[in-house]
Amino acid sequence: MARLLMFKIVVSAVLFFVCTNFVCCNNGRRVGDALDTELSGFSVPLEHSFEVDDVAKFQVRGALVLKAGREPGVSLTQNQLTDEDRTKLKEVAAVDGLYRIRVPRIFLQADRQTEWQMDGYLTTFVRACAMVESHLSDIITLHTDVSGYLIGVSIVTLPGACRGVEVEDEVDLEVFNTTLSIMAPVSAPGPETAFFLERMEQESEKKGKNPQEQKSFFAKYWYLILGGAIFLMVTNSAQPPAGGGREQS
Repeated sequence: MARLLMFKIVVSAVLFFVCTNFVCCNNGRRVGDALDTELSGFSVPLEHSFEVDDVAKFQVRGALVLKAGREPGVSLTQNQLTDEDRTKLKEVAAVDGLYRIRVPRIFLQADRQTEWQMDGYLTTFVRACAMVESHLSDIITLHTDVSGYLIGVSIVTLPGACRGVEVEDEVDLEVFNTTLSIMAPVSAPGPETAFFLERMEQESEKKGKNPQEQKSFFAKYWYLILGGAIFLMVTNSAQPPAGGGREQS
């Protein structure tokens, strides 16, 4: 009995050890991690670059969080600009430099990101002075194809012009005020060729059933025209010539 009890204790310990290691080594994630990932969606970085020498050096500005579902759904989380970034952005604006952003070329459906592979970046830019004078207010548009694959990105500021307005670093250049939108292609209405051919066939069938409608005016009323012509000829021949009944002295 003592040996049987000892055997059960050893087996239980081994099973506990195996199960514990399996949970801890589940692709480097704990049990709760899978649930958190499923709820939060799949995220990809949104990067920006603004340099005085105009050589792009991208750093993380925020993240695009892709929501699960058939239709593309994206939310945006962003970092605040540091004191150093605010100073550099104003310096770039002073020399009329560029403010660039880029995003990875991906599908916008979270359920298609199980094996995400880098396929390059999509980049766009605005004038840095417009970014400064808009107080970091911009509109970022993600352009997709019919399958939800990201094929383009654009950015505009509000307002979009540079007017030389003085901007305070601490107040106006700290938090991004961004509107994010997705632009998918709109299917154009196809030509109604089938409807047109059907109408043509119906018209042909009507004309085939009523052959009189295909005749011209003369073909329809030839007897009336001919009778009228004969009547005119007879009337003219029956009238005496003018002045034919006068006697000459």
